[in-house]
Amino acid sequence: MSRPLRPGAVGPQGRHERLEATPAEREALAARLGLLGLDALTAEIDLAPAPGGALRARGTLRAAVVQECVVTLDPVPGAVEAPIDWRILPPGEESSDELDDGPDEIESEPDGSADLGEALVQDLALALDPYPRAPGAELPSGASDGKASPFAALRALGGVPKPG
Repeated sequence: MSRPLRPGAVGPQGRHERLEATPAEREALAARLGLLGLDALTAEIDLAPAPGGALRARGTLRAAVVQECVVTLDPVPGAVEAPIDWRILPPGEESSDELDDGPDEIESEPDGSADLGEALVQDLALALDPYPRAPGAELPSGASDGKASPFAALRALGGVPKPG
């Protein structure tokens, strides 16, 4: 899903963008993200100039998804609503790679354009439930004894010493 923001498209007064994935894009994105379905993907974004030649983008991502239950493999429909907070960097400026609570930094192309669609898809991927469960789905009894560790199989082979 590509939605390039051209350089100069955001004037001093700012700009509002509405992004919406087409049915073909939703189908391709569902396959890319391992979803059973992606029934809707939209975003409302307000763009404004920021210090240092950057742009600030704030808004909301909304999606209707169908994921696979991690227990039963049944379809699990769900709604995703997540805030968008991006700082679109000017050409030549690289992301700081610092882990903080600030906006996500989006690097722009050498011509100054930035792909808002790809940034939206990445935010959606991060907002998905990593372990979706169908209502009432439970692991079978005995599936976990509570004592197993990730190294239990290696210990059985003699590859990892017992903690002592």
